[in-house]
Amino acid sequence: MKSYFDEGDRVGVLLTQGLGDLSGVLDYLAPEGGCHLGAFVEVPLGPRRMAGVVWGAGDGGFDRARLRQVLRVLDAAPMREGMRRFLERAGAYTLTPLPAMLRLATRAPGLGDTPGMRKIYRRGKGQPDRDTKARRAVLEVLEDHGQLAFTLKELAEMAGVSTSVIKGLAAQGVVREEEAPRDTPYRRLDPARPGKALTEDQAAAAAHLHAAMDKGYSTTLLRGVTGSGKTEVYLEAVADCLRRDRQALVLLPEIALTQEFLTRVEARFGVLPAEWHSGVTQTERRRCWKMVGEGGAQMVVGARSALFLPFRDLGLIVVDEEHDTSYKQADGVLYNARDMAVLRASIEGAQVVLASATPSLESWANAEAGKYTRLELTSRFGEAVLPEMRAIDMRREKLPSDRWISPTLQKAVEARLARSEQSLLFINRRGFAPITLCRACGHQIECAHCDARMVEHRFLKRLVCHQCGESTPMPTVCPSCEAEDRLAAVGPGVERLTEEAVALFPQARVATLSSDLFGSARALKEQIEEIASGGADIIIGTQLVAKGHNFPLLTLVGVIDADLGLHGSDLRAAERTFQLVRQVAGRAGRADKPGTALIQTHQPEHPVIRAILAGNEEDFWQAEAAERRLAGVPPYGRLAGIILSSPNPQEAFDLGNALARNDAALRRVGAQVYGPAPAPIARVRGRHRVRLLVKAAKGVALQEALAEWVGQFPIKGQLRLAVDIDPQSFL
Repeated sequence: MKSYFDEGDRVGVLLTQGLGDLSGVLDYLAPEGGCHLGAFVEVPLGPRRMAGVVWGAGDGGFDRARLRQVLRVLDAAPMREGMRRFLERAGAYTLTPLPAMLRLATRAPGLGDTPGMRKIYRRGKGQPDRDTKARRAVLEVLEDHGQLAFTLKELAEMAGVSTSVIKGLAAQGVVREEEAPRDTPYRRLDPARPGKALTEDQAAAAAHLHAAMDKGYSTTLLRGVTGSGKTEVYLEAVADCLRRDRQALVLLPEIALTQEFLTRVEARFGVLPAEWHSGVTQTERRRCWKMVGEGGAQMVVGARSALFLPFRDLGLIVVDEEHDTSYKQADGVLYNARDMAVLRASIEGAQVVLASATPSLESWANAEAGKYTRLELTSRFGEAVLPEMRAIDMRREKLPSDRWISPTLQKAVEARLARSEQSLLFINRRGFAPITLCRACGHQIECAHCDARMVEHRFLKRLVCHQCGESTPMPTVCPSCEAEDRLAAVGPGVERLTEEAVALFPQARVATLSSDLFGSARALKEQIEEIASGGADIIIGTQLVAKGHNFPLLTLVGVIDADLGLHGSDLRAAERTFQLVRQVAGRAGRADKPGTALIQTHQPEHPVIRAILAGNEEDFWQAEAAERRLAGVPPYGRLAGIILSSPNPQEAFDLGNALARNDAALRRVGAQVYGPAPAPIARVRGRHRVRLLVKAAKGVALQEALAEWVGQFPIKGQLRLAVDIDPQSFL
């Protein structure tokens, strides 16, 4: 294939928007001065101008005299062959049109802007001569984001003020106005800086990763107990990658983990890496995108979408907490970042490190089958030891109906308070209470747009829908019978647990960690740092606290409701409960003092609870694998979810029934169709949802059959059809 096209040559351009039948690559004439294969270009389409990528030579099936010329080549490094192949193969796997895949790879503002200078704004010195609400808002945004720079428009929008407020602060020097190049390379990381001294286990694992780097593509499952120092091991792999002048990508499941991890990267390599997640400014996103393509960013720390950055030479991908469900994209393009990381690395000749204390069964099975190498870190770093695990049988506890902390757990917390040690009380439920019930008529307040109950968030004094985000003030009368003062909160959430802890332990300093209680990643980081330094006696937290945080004084973890995730139709319920409880229990005893984890349960004899307490994770995976193999479900079979949605429920069911009746394409490959049936949450954002499930044997090439099957019926009007390969959620 040609790598350069002269002016007037036919070129095929993949657009970022598919328009009707024009969803593929369209022919144009190369612009004045020509263009490279993979060049980012702007082209005319009807009266519009659209962005695209030169995907190859034109196919020649269109009259040359009617072809239009590429308007201009954008100021960005051409998309490399590896990236183009990755988008094609990821699109084929997820049954996603290429324009949608290209949009994932171009999610940065101003890519078509010409190079030049711009004004940026940072925090200056001192305080303003006059304190106003608008000025405080500007300074809070700047202080929340540290040394990050903003454009005038960005800063005004984030602070909710006019640009004149910012200019006034700049005139006083409180905000610093600077001229800066639009995009500059990141400071160079120094892989020669010494890291922490490694244990024998860590050194052996790091040596293996070093040897694997010489062999091209490989995937390694780095399994280590909580507190074993997995991060230090894979940072050595990052250093090795940088020494080879290749780029490294570290994926994290939560923005909340980013700040703490960046501090560790800076300590190891001397400077901060590039960041890519929803918490960075649009200016920084553009800079990161362009510098990754030009080689001006050696390392990126980001969320799952960072996989679609245009790396010049990607040598290493680390997927930290690889079991985490947040790596699955739940709307738009439905992909699993863990699986796509392996795909991209195989194309780029890069190494993948999947790190977890509790791996996904899929990764465990791939290691068992020899597809992945498995490395083990079996002991905690330094003097720390694994916590003792014990169950509290809630059937034997005398507990009032409006309380959730058992007397046994209460005594354990009191003992830690007496020793000036910290306790963590964990419940995987945001808000104050999951149900708001009218005691007069029995009505449960639901979202107006979804088939979901509104969750009381007492700290915010609002009801919030956790499906669509709808938020309303807390009512004082029942919306059904209009009875006053009869609304009651039913069930516990993290805020209610906080209220109970404050009442039970009035002298204790109680801190609550939940993602919806912090306005910025910086505010969350400051709270975590304060807790780690001893600024709280009792921590109340959701699953946010189960991931990667290190509290040296924490010696007790109490799991309030270990039974919460054990039931339902989710085939991964046992696996996820096991992972979550083991992870949160691992927060205890990570320094020199031993830790204890107490698990409140009404089913201490349940196999999952017994496995958690026994700590024999290998036995759990073997038993779980045997059940999945017998059922023929992932990772020993294939599943695909079909989600139909429409404002009209009958329209969605009609299409579902038509699909179920006309399944010859699936039967040819031995696949079965189940449904249609209403989704467990049957209405979200005003759209009624119907699901079908396709099940096939492990080796079946399912995508081609699925494409033929769903392609029988054109999707028109407000009807929508989504295909979810390897679904993680069945809601």
